[in-house]
Amino acid sequence: MSKKITIRKGQLGLLAKNGDYYSVLEAGEHRLSWFTTPDVLVVNLDGGEVPEVLANWLRRYQPEWVERYCVIADLTDSEAGALYINGVLQEILAPSTRRLYWKPIEEMHVMRMDTRQVQVPAEVMNAVLQPRRSGAVKGRDIILTVSIAAWHVGVLKVDGETQALLSPGLSAWWKVNHLVEAEAVDTRLQVLEVGGQEILTKDKVNLRLNLAANWRYQDVLQAFGQLAKPIDHLYRELQFALREAVGTRTLDELLEDKQVIDQVVSAQVKARMAPLGIEIASLGVKDIVLPGEMKTILAKVVEAEKSAQANVIRRREETAATRSLLNTAKVMENNPVALRLKEMETLEKVAERIDKISVFGGLDQLLHGLVNIKG
Repeated sequence: MSKKITIRKGQLGLLAKNGDYYSVLEAGEHRLSWFTTPDVLVVNLDGGEVPEVLANWLRRYQPEWVERYCVIADLTDSEAGALYINGVLQEILAPSTRRLYWKPIEEMHVMRMDTRQVQVPAEVMNAVLQPRRSGAVKGRDIILTVSIAAWHVGVLKVDGETQALLSPGLSAWWKVNHLVEAEAVDTRLQVLEVGGQEILTKDKVNLRLNLAANWRYQDVLQAFGQLAKPIDHLYRELQFALREAVGTRTLDELLEDKQVIDQVVSAQVKARMAPLGIEIASLGVKDIVLPGEMKTILAKVVEAEKSAQANVIRRREETAATRSLLNTAKVMENNPVALRLKEMETLEKVAERIDKISVFGGLDQLLHGLVNIKG
């Protein structure tokens, strides 16, 4: 007597007795003896991963089955793999992966990639980034994708060593077996604010200053080759130069020449940053804030100065007026006609302000006689 078993297309039947697989049944109908009926493990040839225990057993005892029915993905420590089915990327395999997959009817293969070449092949990168309905590619976390925007460059460090600059666009790098870091750097003109700096002048006046600097990278590789954080270094240099410019001058000197801070700081920072690949286009102090009590004192000083100037002008005008009167008196003293004209001018001014004038004794007695004014 026998037992009939059917293996469908796309399946295999593994016959086992006492835990050992001894035969393979391919698609079709098969008859097995009832008296010695073996265990039958039916598997689907759909590209699924062979369980690790079964895979290890097959590798050791049935290597010919592995060659015929499986896709082998055995990678070295320096290899990564790309698993494709029908030309579609399914998974990125990490180095040292050791797997078996049931060989499907469709075309299935593993592309090996040497991770010592740190950059991921463009075709694999594009396949990883391609949107798909089935979700993201498995294992993509071992790839670092770097996107560099326009007007930027990328600073790439592999195992702590700075590489060539990355141009705008997409690139991908292996994160396994390497320490990979990437940073996008803006090459356009930028502004760095240094605000709220409280500094004592030479005469012990506490000032609060805000400074702004326009700068750009002149040589990105030179800057990052010498400085871990170029922007932080530039910020400190601006602080140091500002303190030196203010701390070595009195408040009066700073107020008399407000451009001296800009000139001193600009010259010092440009000289220090140029060898580091950073260009200072321009800089300037935006605000100088005085303490409240110092504002009051300065306001009083300005008021006193303006008052003194007003007094000087007033005295000068009074002196000039007195001198003019004296000159007029001398002219009239020696010139009766001029005196007469002055009298007539005075009369004219008086007549402009009154309605009626009565004169007794004649015109000659105008200034010496009785003038009766009826308004």
